[in-house]
Amino acid sequence: MKEEKYTFGFRFPLEIKTIIEKKILILIFPLFLIGISDVYGKKYTKSMALGSEPKYGENFLSFDYVDSNSVEGGELRLAAMGSFDKLNPFTLKGLAARGLMQLVFEPLATPSLDEPMSVYGLIAEKMSLAKNKLSITFIINPKAKFSNGDPILASDVKYSYDTLTSSSSSPIWKNYWSDVREAVVLGKRKIRFNFKRKNRELHMIVASLPVFSKKWGAGKSFDEVVQDPPVASGPYVISKIDLGKSIWFKKRADYWGKNHPTRNNHFNFEKISFRYYKDSFARLQAFKAGEFDFIHENVSKNWARSYEGIKFKKGELIKSEISNSNPAGMQGYVFNIRKKKFADVRVRKAIGLAMDFEWMNRQLFYDQYVRSNSFFTNTEMVAIGKASKNEEELLIKLTQENNLSLDSSLLGPVPIPPSTSNSQSLRENLKQAMKLLNKAGWHVKKGKLQDSVGNNFEFEVLLDSRGWERVVSPFKRNLQKLGIELKTRVTDISLYKKRIDNFEYDMLVHWYLSGLNPGNELVYRFMSTTVNEKGSDNFIGLSDPLVDNAIKNIISSETREQLKLASKVLDRILLFGHYVIPHWHNRIHRVAFRDGLVAPRNTPLYYHSEDWAMSSWWWRQGKLKQ
Repeated sequence: MKEEKYTFGFRFPLEIKTIIEKKILILIFPLFLIGISDVYGKKYTKSMALGSEPKYGENFLSFDYVDSNSVEGGELRLAAMGSFDKLNPFTLKGLAARGLMQLVFEPLATPSLDEPMSVYGLIAEKMSLAKNKLSITFIINPKAKFSNGDPILASDVKYSYDTLTSSSSSPIWKNYWSDVREAVVLGKRKIRFNFKRKNRELHMIVASLPVFSKKWGAGKSFDEVVQDPPVASGPYVISKIDLGKSIWFKKRADYWGKNHPTRNNHFNFEKISFRYYKDSFARLQAFKAGEFDFIHENVSKNWARSYEGIKFKKGELIKSEISNSNPAGMQGYVFNIRKKKFADVRVRKAIGLAMDFEWMNRQLFYDQYVRSNSFFTNTEMVAIGKASKNEEELLIKLTQENNLSLDSSLLGPVPIPPSTSNSQSLRENLKQAMKLLNKAGWHVKKGKLQDSVGNNFEFEVLLDSRGWERVVSPFKRNLQKLGIELKTRVTDISLYKKRIDNFEYDMLVHWYLSGLNPGNELVYRFMSTTVNEKGSDNFIGLSDPLVDNAIKNIISSETREQLKLASKVLDRILLFGHYVIPHWHNRIHRVAFRDGLVAPRNTPLYYHSEDWAMSSWWWRQGKLKQ
């Protein structure tokens, strides 16, 4: 998906984002609760879906994308980037170790990766959405136990929710569940979540709640629970750590969910480990040297030129491109409009005209990418062309709600990323950029773009990997032709996270992951309520009542058509704002692995390749790595 970014171009630790991303990928269609009964709140169900009946019936044995012929045992060795300093993925400060969310913490209900709209009870044996859609009740599976032998009870679920929405946890959780009023324990294994208002997807979001024990870090404030090994609800426990360098997980012999339909033929490896590397080059060389077993490659140059050699020729290492059906979202250069120099949309548009994607794709990326054109790329939520009659009517409604005047330009053709398809295109784009800058009060003097009082136009892009420098370089050269000086600042992951937590950057590279069912994740990305909240995902610094209303309209949509319309309108507003210079996306997963690793015959639709390997692959008999 991304060039030069490892994993998700992350804002919060990957483990925090995993639940969010799974939610985004599964929440696709308008709200329906399907199960024993199709009447809301009438019966308890083992599954929930948005838009259609879940693929798997009440008595299914396993998901179709796992394999009954899988072999248990051995160790899967994986790689991570940077470092880690904590074992708590839920707090804001620090960097959590890779694998915690996937292996150690279990949710109330888990999604199926081969359908975009369903979740199936796990810790929660049964679920019931109230007829008025203002609450959901869960019955806890009596078999569910923590790794210390304690049963998982409703009180543990409430403790997990209350803790995650407290000030001692990352604000992402509180924002994510902002429409939940309270969690109420109704019995030893029965809990109800009451909602503040109707929210199309909130019951599915609540079902993604990760559950942990009160005894984890007992006696400490939760934000002080740093290196205490979690009391696991999932299939693995931490067996060993070398802080900042390596972490090992061992499968629980007493894992309660081993034969659960959602876990059958999952988690075949006896051990899973992560070794950390300082950069993508070191990681690649370590893979080729045999230090770990599976790699997802994001760098096109590496994929085109570095996955070769004697081990590949002999079949000891296998290079593979596998299907990628995931929505692409929006990756790009993100402006921090809190900075005065970026406050004028004409300036942002002008800077965007200096990026020559076609040249980079040919010269740097080996023509492996497609330019992104929306915050919902590869979905039916993409705004295209002039506003339709329905889009116009909704825009008028949204502006009237705040006594705003409608900018008529919003009704015109949606801005598309500039092209350099012919030899003169870049020159023409830069001419247009200069006209926009002049209108915004910037003029070239002695080769430098300056404002009326002689301040030079210069800014800095914050990066977390030196690999990005070669990508930024042609952009920098083109900006120089406009008299703009672009600087790069490369930091380690810890400092990078600290700076973006505090909005200390002019521009950064970020990937806004999207799904086919936009919803509550938009609140902490774009709404004005998060603009000054340190640690929020409002990287742009957006505080726009029209954007706020558009997001509220998305969340309150009752039908699929309403959701599509509302999302297209938000996409239109954001694109006309030129808040992000769109990058690119890939239509495949690029992976390489050691001979002996086996994937299931059926590939799921919505997945991250490394997570899929952890959960569903295995070592072929005779190839077990101990």
